[in-house]
Amino acid sequence: MSKIKQHSGHQDQFDTISKLKKPSFYKVILLNDDFTPMDFVIHILMDVFNHTNEDAYKIMTLIHEKGSGLAGRYTKEVAETKIFQVSQLAKEQKYPLRCKLEQD
Repeated sequence: MSKIKQHSGHQDQFDTISKLKKPSFYKVILLNDDFTPMDFVIHILMDVFNHTNEDAYKIMTLIHEKGSGLAGRYTKEVAETKIFQVSQLAKEQKYPLRCKLEQD
């Protein structure tokens, strides 16, 4: 009987996986304006960013008082999608609500 060297290639896969770096995170910041109703901002924070009613109210208050507030932290693609969703919902309601992306 001869010995057969078995090579499954799994080690190569593990070496590649171990070299992958963690994705960068980005902050989605909602910006205050004088026209978007506070209730709509709370709605956005709950529906788009999955905050509880209590947390959404706190964030909305911060946005109103400080001019901006953190809606969430996500990978770049997810953050860009959230910004697009906010823009679309605000546009449908004819509100000027804006948000921006900042690297975390």
